Amino acid sequence: MHLLAIDYGTKNIGLAWVETGLGVVLPYGVIKDKNLAELAKLIKKENIDKVIVGLPYGLEKKENANTKKIKKFAEDLKNIINIPIEFEDERFSSQAADRMGEGGASRDEKSAMIILQSYLEKINN
Repeated sequence: MHLLAIDYGTKNIGLAWVETGLGVVLPYGVIKDKNLAELAKLIKKENIDKVIVGLPYGLEKKENANTKKIKKFAEDLKNIINIPIEFEDERFSSQAADRMGEGGASRDEKSAMIILQSYLEKINN
């Protein structure tokens, strides 16, 4: 199964990908300006089976303005791609991405990698 994680940022969408049989989460690029059509095209091209979207809950896991905006984005995406979309708590993913240090992946991609790894740990336990 091919999974794609999305870190929906203020300017860009960070992406991470995994084939569940391999279990290695990889950075998968950044989509500038939150281009929904470009994202949908990539999802179809890569035969993604499920999309995992990070949700930025507040500290007490309460929804906020960003959470609602991201749910709307996911709903719009679902209307285009028609594959399952699940949400994963992304609290502190950006801070964890900053601690990952230098490397080939952007901060947005690293955040998406953390979201996807968290999701995989949850479903595998």
